[in-house]
Amino acid sequence: MTHVPYTGSGPYCYANSFAMMFGADAPPTAVIEIATGSPFGMQLIGGTLPFFDPYGWTPEAGFDPALTALGWRSSVVRGSNATDALARLRVSLADGPVWIGPIEMGHLSHQPGKTGPIGADHYVVVIDVVDDRVLMHDPQGYPYTSLPLTDFIAAWRAETIDYGTPYTMRTGFSQFAKVSDVEAIKASIPTAIQWLSMCGDHNMPAGSLGNGEAAEGLAALIENGCDEELRGHLIHFAIRVGARRVADAATCLARAGYIEPARIAAEQARLIGSTQHPLVIGDDAAAATALRTLAPTYDRLQSALQNQTERA
Repeated sequence: MTHVPYTGSGPYCYANSFAMMFGADAPPTAVIEIATGSPFGMQLIGGTLPFFDPYGWTPEAGFDPALTALGWRSSVVRGSNATDALARLRVSLADGPVWIGPIEMGHLSHQPGKTGPIGADHYVVVIDVVDDRVLMHDPQGYPYTSLPLTDFIAAWRAETIDYGTPYTMRTGFSQFAKVSDVEAIKASIPTAIQWLSMCGDHNMPAGSLGNGEAAEGLAALIENGCDEELRGHLIHFAIRVGARRVADAATCLARAGYIEPARIAAEQARLIGSTQHPLVIGDDAAAATALRTLAPTYDRLQSALQNQTERA
């Protein structure tokens, strides 16, 4: 089956916030996403929480490798208290917009239905602070939205996010090298192979699984009684962003001449995306079957990337 690149909406706050900070020189979000390493793997954190991104990966882990591959740099400030963080934000805004995150999405009261923490991470671009309100671009679909400062600070504290540091912001984005899209994709391949290998100290909770074992483990969880919290996480977030990430990887790999890896990534994207409808209607057996078919593709993708890299 021919791979068809995806363009459309979805929970892509990370890559979209990057693109806003890069401005007119921003590469396509597909290229940004592949540079972060996010499409290359799967994890089942603690044996219960699935994400279609690499074992041990977080957005924070993907930030610096992405900047390097894309030819950009920035400065990061983490931690401190709310008063000092807000003071630094006001100063930094004099030089332009500021990347903010991770933040707790549940405190973003401009989004309908958000009334308190839900344990969901998010990224936004702050444009200004005026009196007791923050003006920002929220890539969830809310350009130039305004949020009460108290809600913004609560979100920025990120107490319910399991990675990162409170009050993290990045400023001073500057381009140190002109890098073509294809050059950026090729520069990201070693990072992709590293994530797929699951090598290194990832400080994961006990019972965590990666790649094929994660897919098999999630299939078993679904078959044994998919509770509503797990189902909601999958159908509202994890499948949507996971299928898009891997579809973007397939598009980018093909652009850079990685034909067999692109074919495998496209297969992965179709399998991940194919679980959405079954899980919505309660056909859990079909979703589990797709996940078990997905399981061996991670080893195949790693081998295909390694083989082509060695031949280059």
